[in-house]
Amino acid sequence: MISTPQAECSIEGTRSVLTLSGQWMMGNARPQFDDIIHILAGSSGLTLLTVDGAGLSEWDSSFIAYLLKIIDHCKANHIELDLSGLPKSAVQLVDLATRIPPKDTARTSEKSSFLQAWGEAGIEFFASARDMLGFIGESMLAFMRLLSGKSRMRWTDLMEFLNDAGPQALPIVSLISILVGLILAFVGAVQLRMFGAQIYVADLVGLGMTREMGAMMAAIIMTGRTGAAYAAQLGTMQVNEEIDALQTTGINTMDFLVLPRLLALMITMPLLCLFANLMGMLGGALVGVSLPDINATQYFHQTIAAVSVVDISVGVFKSFVFGVVVALAGCLRGMQCGRNATAVGQATTSAVVTGIVAIIVTDSLMTVIFDVLGI
Repeated sequence: MISTPQAECSIEGTRSVLTLSGQWMMGNARPQFDDIIHILAGSSGLTLLTVDGAGLSEWDSSFIAYLLKIIDHCKANHIELDLSGLPKSAVQLVDLATRIPPKDTARTSEKSSFLQAWGEAGIEFFASARDMLGFIGESMLAFMRLLSGKSRMRWTDLMEFLNDAGPQALPIVSLISILVGLILAFVGAVQLRMFGAQIYVADLVGLGMTREMGAMMAAIIMTGRTGAAYAAQLGTMQVNEEIDALQTTGINTMDFLVLPRLLALMITMPLLCLFANLMGMLGGALVGVSLPDINATQYFHQTIAAVSVVDISVGVFKSFVFGVVVALAGCLRGMQCGRNATAVGQATTSAVVTGIVAIIVTDSLMTVIFDVLGI
């Protein structure tokens, strides 16, 4: 037998009691909300409304929706609401439904001025730069603790991250590097053919891959692959309050979470750069040896003559710096992640954008410095 839901409201002075009973289930005819509002509005000076749910037998989400209407009315009329008489599970659902206010999706007609927009962008930029510098300083302190033997980093985590950032990244690095080498060789061959200097395609591909393209393409690949993964991992931990739990137990999150990821990319990026150089020159050779008057032996000897140890060292050093940049960008955005699922996606996107921008900026600075030093 299904009992009809009932709602009775009694008023005593400035206090009122709303008694709810029966089965408040979807499909059952609920008492009209306007009738309760009419009773409450008829009493001037009402300050407290107590909800008594002792007579409730069963209820579902329709009951919570009914309560939310009552809560909105009480807030609008400055009436204190006491829900302690409801079942504990109902109180928890009401608290969950009212904890986060509904997001206003309507477009606002107000538009900020040009100067205001640039001012806000400037403030956000300097705040982000300050956070980045602070994070770099904390990472350096964590690295110093590792050198002094006081770090709480787990070496098993480092081995796992090395495997993820190294061997598992070889297929995509191979594919992109070979294609980049093919493109460099093809574009160079088209231009050099006009001067009868096709043999210098080997110089173009060799120097281009070792000094610039090998390190940069490997870094960009790792930004989208590993840097984004770091941001998503740490962002999810932030949402689940796992990072707060680590800090509560006295574990330094920089040592435990950031340092192994940073070391993994610092170690693997130079190795990936060397591998990318080799794959890029192999891709260029596929085009070079197909040209008239050039055989594999000539191309091989021309590449060896053009590329020196200094050129290889420049690319390896750049890749080391790029590894630090990618790891810091991914970990920083992950640690800055908000407390909801949307923030994880935003942190991942921000990590990729920050990493790529930082790679381009640092590469430009290092190229200028090497040119000034004559390297």
